[in-house]
Amino acid sequence: MKLFEPLDAGGIKLANRAMVPAMVTRLSGEDGFVNQDITDRYVRYAQGGAGLIVVEAMAVHQAKSGPLLRISDDRYVPGLTELARRIHDTSDSKVVPQIIHFLKVAKTGWRQTVDMLSLDDIDRIVEEFGDAVVRAREAGFDGAELHSAHAYTLASFLSRANPREDDYGGDTLEGRLHLITRIFDNIRRKAGHDFPVGVRFLADEFIKDGYTVSDAKLIGLRLAQLGAAYLSLSVGGKFEDAVHTSGQVLYPYTGYSGDRCMPGDWYPPAPHAQFSAEIKSFIKRHGYDTPVATAGKISDPDDAERLVASGAVDIIGIARGLLADPDWPHKVKNGERDRIVKCDYCNVCKHLDGTHMRVICALWPQGSLQAPPDDRSAMVPRWEAGADLTAAPGQGKVTLKWKKAPGAARYDICRTDSLGQTQIVDAVKVTRWEDHTVLAGMPYRYEVRAYGAAGQGGTSSNAVSVTLPLPEFAQDIR
Repeated sequence: MKLFEPLDAGGIKLANRAMVPAMVTRLSGEDGFVNQDITDRYVRYAQGGAGLIVVEAMAVHQAKSGPLLRISDDRYVPGLTELARRIHDTSDSKVVPQIIHFLKVAKTGWRQTVDMLSLDDIDRIVEEFGDAVVRAREAGFDGAELHSAHAYTLASFLSRANPREDDYGGDTLEGRLHLITRIFDNIRRKAGHDFPVGVRFLADEFIKDGYTVSDAKLIGLRLAQLGAAYLSLSVGGKFEDAVHTSGQVLYPYTGYSGDRCMPGDWYPPAPHAQFSAEIKSFIKRHGYDTPVATAGKISDPDDAERLVASGAVDIIGIARGLLADPDWPHKVKNGERDRIVKCDYCNVCKHLDGTHMRVICALWPQGSLQAPPDDRSAMVPRWEAGADLTAAPGQGKVTLKWKKAPGAARYDICRTDSLGQTQIVDAVKVTRWEDHTVLAGMPYRYEVRAYGAAGQGGTSSNAVSVTLPLPEFAQDIR
């Protein structure tokens, strides 16, 4: 598979194209130091065989933020050094820290905006990013990633919603690019030209009057011209349309742009990949081979392989899918797709992040702080006397019930439609589930399969078929 071919990402020699994008874990303390829980989380990704691991955003400054890693002072370097060492000692995974600057937010809903920053403030930010990359190099990371996406400072300067009216102003593309251009120049002077620095930015802001892929292509070209090691594409996640909850800090993933950033189960697979492909094609036509990474609800191996093999993108970012199962790369490479713990995009992890709680996957065994080990000797769950799966049609829904299978950590629910197309529509820990996405008058067939904690699958349940009756007023539908 092309997905498992090596890639040189601006000097970062990747063994494969599977990437863990930065995901806040909320496992660090308020002090911002690396701890054992943080180390265990990222070593687990290395054990699973990811080509590139991007460690969750770590602040370049000292502003209050709750549980967030920091790289804002030399005293953080020893812990970061040990984290990088542990990952390198575990596998050939490469690792970079995502470094971030953010503006102030308050529980009242107030937030600081880029036009409130003085020129001295901006100069300080430029220096802080340069110093942070120097620390990343000293700590033994393979490179660094600038966080210029979502609701944070660098992205807010790039945004069409940037309200400044000076050299950093939002009325021109060059004004919006001014800060990150200065930051790259400062990084090169401080950390050298041979230390790879990638950038994560938005392919589309998905807010009113925000920029779209038309601007993103030009932003990507400038970043390639500046020597970015790779371009990692995301979308949305903005403050401009965030929904404020009284007494809580504004969370930028609560509006429509937040839905687009972390698409839930109702979105189709890979809904943003076409933007990344368009940006890659644009910069390539201008003579730059800068690798491009895409992300957003990509966990099906066939989708990942298609995007890489076609040349649409170079790297596949799998966030929630690798949270659910860090062993995804090894299992796909070894032809063990059936053993993957498949993310069902319930977004429990997103909710935990938004409430500053420790981020876990709802599919892990109860009480687990980390993904379970890939224990091939664990018991395969089986129904001793049959699952007795039943399907009952109701008002606009179908209700499934079945018996518990000894040793089962989760159940995948498979649905086959009238065209014979089968898909896994959900993964649950309980033995009851409702399907709210059926069309009356159409036949559906369901099966349930029990899985162990490490993805070991047992036999499928009995199959049941059901057709939701048409309402009386719709009896003439053919």
